[in-house]
Amino acid sequence: MITKEGFDFSNAKRGPVLSQTGRTRITINLSDDVIAEFRSLAEEAGTGYQFMINNALRAYLEMRKKPLEETLRKVIREELRAAS
Repeated sequence: MITKEGFDFSNAKRGPVLSQTGRTRITINLSDDVIAEFRSLAEEAGTGYQFMINNALRAYLEMRKKPLEETLRKVIREELRAAS
């Protein structure tokens, strides 16, 4: 299919001209209240809610790498500091 301007779109594909490196577009179903909370937080922070969801997931994955003992010690220290 060639348009009158001389461009050939017969092998064209929909989507962005340049793909984002290190990022993948997916479809995910999240609870309405979760999305609403992230949108609210994003508005306060002046950033995008998808960016915040990505960061929250990344933080969770990083936290899972730490040994449970280290996490418990951190929580206990924070609680002791708050109680004094």
